[in-house]
Amino acid sequence: MTDAEPQVLARVHDGVGHLRLNRPRAINALSHGMVRLLAEALDRWAEDEAVRTVLIDGAGERGLCAGGDIRAVTDGVRADARAGAADAVGYWTDEYRLDARIARYPKPVVALMDGIVLGGGVGLSAHAAHRVVTEDSSVGMPEVAIGFVPDVGGTWLLSRAPGELGTHLALTTDRMSAADALHCGFADVFVPRARRDELLAALAAGPVDEALAAVAEPAGESPLAAQRGWIDRCYAAGSVAEVLDRLDAAPEEGARAAATAVRAMAPTALAVTLRSLRLARGETSLEQALVRELRVSAVAVGHPDFVEGVRAAVVDRDRTPSWQPLDADVDAFFAPLGDRDLTFP
Repeated sequence: MTDAEPQVLARVHDGVGHLRLNRPRAINALSHGMVRLLAEALDRWAEDEAVRTVLIDGAGERGLCAGGDIRAVTDGVRADARAGAADAVGYWTDEYRLDARIARYPKPVVALMDGIVLGGGVGLSAHAAHRVVTEDSSVGMPEVAIGFVPDVGGTWLLSRAPGELGTHLALTTDRMSAADALHCGFADVFVPRARRDELLAALAAGPVDEALAAVAEPAGESPLAAQRGWIDRCYAAGSVAEVLDRLDAAPEEGARAAATAVRAMAPTALAVTLRSLRLARGETSLEQALVRELRVSAVAVGHPDFVEGVRAAVVDRDRTPSWQPLDADVDAFFAPLGDRDLTFP
């Protein structure tokens, strides 16, 4: 890719509207401009009779999308906290609307979740009608590791994983393999990477279901599913502190590793995330979850842990964030935003 190339490549061929994220050096990290380009293409193709199916994938070999462009967000907040936070809410408003648009799109959307698929990449793919993973898929919601919270409909998906698997994934930021993603409801079909060209040809030749059936293969057993016994037992607790107590008391090695992982995360982000997941279970639509997530994100972007988390993980990369003590006013993260509340045109 050169600097002159667009960050989203959109073309129509053989009945397929092909959207390719085109920032391979950044593992296709999702900028606000990319969100707008994707939305514009989907709007054009919704009524275009030349487009039968939409395919979303990423340029390069490393992954579909490593998430939102969080460094751009934090740079804005550092430069001007009020204006930067407003810009972030504007970005997330457009992004969450795009995620909902993909979920409700009137034509089949096929998302190729090859390689790294994190955060915003999950929002673009895991709400699609047909979600394809490969042996190289690594899917996750790593937000609490940077002092943020799962968004882009992530709490909707995580809360609907079997048992407490979604809670474990959210609080530890563990990544899912292809088999895990299928088991947890983040994906539908496993297609080996070597059969990618066959898949593209099959999508151009006929209906999506037939195309996927022609190239799909078994993904094997989910390693995460095998650990559900202790995961369900420990993460059913009502608070992060109780989750940690149960993990500490559990005899399984995986529980001890999970406890270490959870303790490394931002305390406020953990508490808000657990509350979000419990609320998501009672919500009745992706859109309802996205409204709540924007409220939480709008507060989280102004919390010191977010800037500190991005510094430690992305800017200085020292992996030693200095988190604030738990903010007791967790309720404040869920307050309505007034005229900034998310709506769906």
